[in-house]
Amino acid sequence: MADPAAEALAQELEAALGRVRHCVDQLTDGQVWHRPRADQNAVGNLLLHLAGNVRYFVVHGVGGAPDVRDRPAEFAARGPTPKAELMDRLAGTVAEATAVLRAASPSELARVRFVHSADITGYLAAVRSVAHFRGHTQEIIHMTRTTLGDGYRFAGQR
Repeated sequence: MADPAAEALAQELEAALGRVRHCVDQLTDGQVWHRPRADQNAVGNLLLHLAGNVRYFVVHGVGGAPDVRDRPAEFAARGPTPKAELMDRLAGTVAEATAVLRAASPSELARVRFVHSADITGYLAAVRSVAHFRGHTQEIIHMTRTTLGDGYRFAGQR
Protein backbone atom coordinates (compact mmCIF):
# COMPACT_ATOMS: atom_id res chain seq x y z
CA MET A 1 0.00 0.00 0.00
CA ALA A 2 1.22 3.49 -0.83
CA ASP A 3 2.28 5.91 1.86
CA PRO A 4 -0.94 7.73 2.92
CA ALA A 5 0.55 11.18 2.27
CA ALA A 6 1.86 10.12 -1.13
CA GLU A 7 -1.51 8.57 -1.96
CA ALA A 8 -3.26 11.83 -1.04
CA LEU A 9 -0.87 13.76 -3.29
CA ALA A 10 -1.47 11.31 -6.15
CA GLN A 11 -5.23 11.61 -5.75
CA GLU A 12 -5.01 15.40 -5.72
CA LEU A 13 -3.01 15.38 -8.97
CA GLU A 14 -5.61 13.11 -10.56
CA ALA A 15 -8.49 15.30 -9.37
CA ALA A 16 -6.82 18.46 -10.67
CA LEU A 17 -6.16 16.76 -14.01
CA GLY A 18 -9.88 15.97 -14.20
CA ARG A 19 -10.73 19.64 -13.69
CA VAL A 20 -8.25 20.67 -16.38
CA ARG A 21 -9.66 18.07 -18.78
CA HIS A 22 -13.21 19.31 -18.08
CA CYS A 23 -12.14 22.79 -19.20
CA VAL A 24 -10.02 21.80 -22.19
CA ASP A 25 -12.80 19.55 -23.49
CA GLN A 26 -14.99 22.66 -23.79
CA LEU A 27 -12.44 24.67 -25.75
CA THR A 28 -11.51 24.49 -29.41
CA ASP A 29 -7.89 24.03 -30.47
CA GLY A 30 -7.82 27.72 -31.37
CA GLN A 31 -9.16 28.76 -27.97
CA VAL A 32 -6.54 26.59 -26.24
CA TRP A 33 -3.83 28.61 -27.99
CA HIS A 34 -5.45 32.04 -27.66
CA ARG A 35 -3.50 34.52 -25.54
CA PRO A 36 -5.68 37.18 -23.90
CA ARG A 37 -2.72 39.56 -24.22
CA ALA A 38 0.71 39.15 -25.78
CA ASP A 39 2.33 39.01 -22.34
CA GLN A 40 -0.01 36.29 -21.04
CA ASN A 41 0.04 32.55 -21.53
CA ALA A 42 -2.49 30.52 -23.42
CA VAL A 43 -4.09 27.44 -21.86
CA GLY A 44 -1.85 25.42 -24.19
CA ASN A 45 1.26 26.93 -22.58
CA LEU A 46 -0.07 26.09 -19.13
CA LEU A 47 -0.67 22.47 -20.18
CA LEU A 48 2.92 22.20 -21.38
CA HIS A 49 4.14 23.93 -18.25
CA LEU A 50 2.21 21.63 -15.92
CA ALA A 51 3.58 18.56 -17.67
CA GLY A 52 7.10 19.98 -17.42
CA ASN A 53 6.76 20.88 -13.76
CA VAL A 54 5.28 17.54 -12.66
CA ARG A 55 7.88 15.63 -14.67
CA TYR A 56 10.69 17.70 -13.16
CA PHE A 57 9.62 17.69 -9.52
CA VAL A 58 8.00 14.26 -9.20
CA VAL A 59 9.14 11.96 -12.03
CA HIS A 60 12.70 13.31 -11.95
CA GLY A 61 12.98 14.76 -8.44
CA VAL A 62 11.30 11.92 -6.57
CA GLY A 63 11.52 9.07 -9.06
CA GLY A 64 15.04 9.71 -10.34
CA ALA A 65 14.20 9.78 -14.06
CA PRO A 66 16.48 11.94 -16.24
CA ASP A 67 15.74 15.65 -16.31
CA VAL A 68 14.53 16.41 -19.85
CA ARG A 69 12.67 19.64 -19.15
CA ASP A 70 12.89 22.65 -21.47
CA ARG A 71 11.03 25.24 -19.38
CA PRO A 72 11.49 28.19 -21.79
CA ALA A 73 9.90 26.13 -24.59
CA GLU A 74 6.78 25.60 -22.45
CA PHE A 75 6.09 29.33 -22.58
CA ALA A 76 7.47 30.06 -26.05
CA ALA A 77 5.08 27.65 -27.80
CA ARG A 78 2.36 29.25 -29.89
CA GLY A 79 0.62 26.13 -31.18
CA PRO A 80 -0.77 24.57 -33.26
CA THR A 81 -0.38 21.39 -31.19
CA PRO A 82 -3.94 19.97 -30.92
CA LYS A 83 -5.53 20.02 -27.49
CA ALA A 84 -5.92 16.24 -27.53
CA GLU A 85 -2.16 15.84 -27.89
CA LEU A 86 -1.51 18.34 -25.10
CA MET A 87 -3.93 16.53 -22.79
CA ASP A 88 -2.45 13.14 -23.66
CA ARG A 89 1.00 14.47 -22.76
CA LEU A 90 -0.22 15.94 -19.47
CA ALA A 91 -2.25 12.85 -18.56
CA GLY A 92 0.72 10.61 -19.32
CA THR A 93 2.97 12.71 -17.12
CA VAL A 94 0.43 12.69 -14.28
CA ALA A 95 0.15 8.88 -14.63
CA GLU A 96 3.94 8.57 -14.38
CA ALA A 97 4.03 10.88 -11.37
CA THR A 98 1.24 9.12 -9.51
CA ALA A 99 2.96 5.78 -10.15
CA VAL A 100 6.19 7.20 -8.71
CA LEU A 101 4.36 8.52 -5.64
CA ARG A 102 2.47 5.28 -5.06
CA ALA A 103 5.61 3.17 -5.43
CA ALA A 104 7.86 5.27 -3.18
CA SER A 105 8.43 4.13 0.36
CA PRO A 106 8.10 6.59 3.24
CA SER A 107 11.88 6.51 3.71
CA GLU A 108 12.44 7.31 0.03
CA LEU A 109 9.95 10.18 0.21
CA ALA A 110 11.68 11.51 3.35
CA ARG A 111 15.12 11.31 1.74
CA VAL A 112 16.71 14.68 0.96
CA ARG A 113 17.73 15.22 -2.64
CA PHE A 114 18.84 18.21 -4.73
CA VAL A 115 15.87 19.54 -6.73
CA HIS A 116 15.45 23.00 -8.21
CA SER A 117 18.60 24.43 -6.66
CA ALA A 118 17.81 23.24 -3.14
CA ASP A 119 18.10 20.22 -0.88
CA ILE A 120 14.54 19.07 -0.22
CA THR A 121 12.72 15.88 0.63
CA GLY A 122 10.72 13.91 -1.88
CA TYR A 123 7.61 14.86 0.08
CA LEU A 124 8.37 18.56 -0.32
CA ALA A 125 9.13 18.19 -4.03
CA ALA A 126 5.76 16.48 -4.51
CA VAL A 127 3.84 18.96 -2.35
CA ARG A 128 5.31 21.90 -4.27
CA SER A 129 4.41 20.34 -7.60
CA VAL A 130 0.86 19.47 -6.57
CA ALA A 131 0.27 22.96 -5.13
CA HIS A 132 1.67 24.46 -8.35
CA PHE A 133 -0.63 22.22 -10.42
CA ARG A 134 -3.67 23.27 -8.38
CA GLY A 135 -2.84 26.95 -8.81
CA HIS A 136 -2.63 26.66 -12.58
CA THR A 137 -5.78 24.51 -12.57
CA GLN A 138 -7.68 27.45 -11.09
CA GLU A 139 -6.12 29.72 -13.70
CA ILE A 140 -7.27 27.39 -16.50
CA ILE A 141 -10.79 27.29 -15.02
CA HIS A 142 -10.88 31.08 -14.92
CA MET A 143 -9.54 31.41 -18.47
CA THR A 144 -12.09 28.88 -19.74
CA ARG A 145 -14.99 30.61 -18.01
CA THR A 146 -13.84 33.99 -19.34
CA THR A 147 -13.51 32.62 -22.88
CA LEU A 148 -16.84 30.78 -22.93
CA GLY A 149 -18.97 33.11 -20.80
CA ASP A 150 -22.49 31.71 -20.50
CA GLY A 151 -21.42 28.76 -22.67
CA TYR A 152 -19.24 27.34 -19.88
CA ARG A 153 -20.55 24.04 -18.55
CA PHE A 154 -19.94 23.24 -14.91
CA ALA A 155 -19.11 19.65 -14.00
CA GLY A 156 -22.24 17.50 -14.15
CA GLN A 157 -24.03 20.04 -16.35
CA ARG A 158 -25.14 19.01 -19.83
